[in-house]
Amino acid sequence: MTAGAAGAAGAAGTAPAPPAAWDRVAEDPLARLACEGATGALHGPVGALYLCDGAVVHAESPAAPDVGWRLTAGGRLSSETWEEAVAQGGPGYRAGDFLVEHGRLSQGELELCHLSALFDAAYFVLYPLGDGQRPPERFLREARHWLGPVRPVPVPVLRREVRRRRRLLEQAWPGAAVDAAPVVPMPDAGRSHGHGAQAACGRRAVLRAADGVRTPVQIARALGRPAFATLLDVRRLTALGLVRPPDPGVPEDGPPLHGAPGVPDTSLLLRIRDALEAL
Repeated sequence: MTAGAAGAAGAAGTAPAPPAAWDRVAEDPLARLACEGATGALHGPVGALYLCDGAVVHAESPAAPDVGWRLTAGGRLSSETWEEAVAQGGPGYRAGDFLVEHGRLSQGELELCHLSALFDAAYFVLYPLGDGQRPPERFLREARHWLGPVRPVPVPVLRREVRRRRRLLEQAWPGAAVDAAPVVPMPDAGRSHGHGAQAACGRRAVLRAADGVRTPVQIARALGRPAFATLLDVRRLTALGLVRPPDPGVPEDGPPLHGAPGVPDTSLLLRIRDALEAL
């Protein structure tokens, strides 16, 4: 989202007409709120999940690109078109509807981009990077997201997708320390990677961007890639011996969490859509 859109979105996303009240949710917040059919925003240290009638309708985290970044970074929408949608639709929580009704996007495009952003952000909200981070536990009742309703995701579906992503990371490299540490390339990694290793184009880009200073989230921002996909590539590169895991016993600072533009994985999104439609 551009700076102007962010400001408009922030103004539009404040507490709606009914007075909001903060609750501290203990134990399993998502399960409790889903059972209650609650509406509001579940906040944590690295973002928030928005619920409506117990289903998750939006997720946002500074560690993951939002819908605006995804649409404008790839050139699907201009920044001016996106800002217009936020300004016109935000006060009534209809920014998404505005884009569809005015022919800027098809409903299918909006749903796929929204689901990609939701699942990416939800992962970081539920599993924050860095030591000492806690999952979300504060709930702002009746808070609504400025984008408006697009495609609600039942809590069990969200949990399955987040668990699937956790399994992918563990299968690639069983060490979460690499997620928040600077990515250090091994000597001659670029040369050996180019000749012997079979890896995707995205992984090669991550290896080229590894400079021993930037963390996976910072590399994702620099490359304009989804943050989770970059985390997965870093773990796979670590398993291949092409980047070095952090030294044990050395304190690591968590990464600065800034929004990064990204391009949705269309095949994954189509599978997500089909799974939701089958419910």
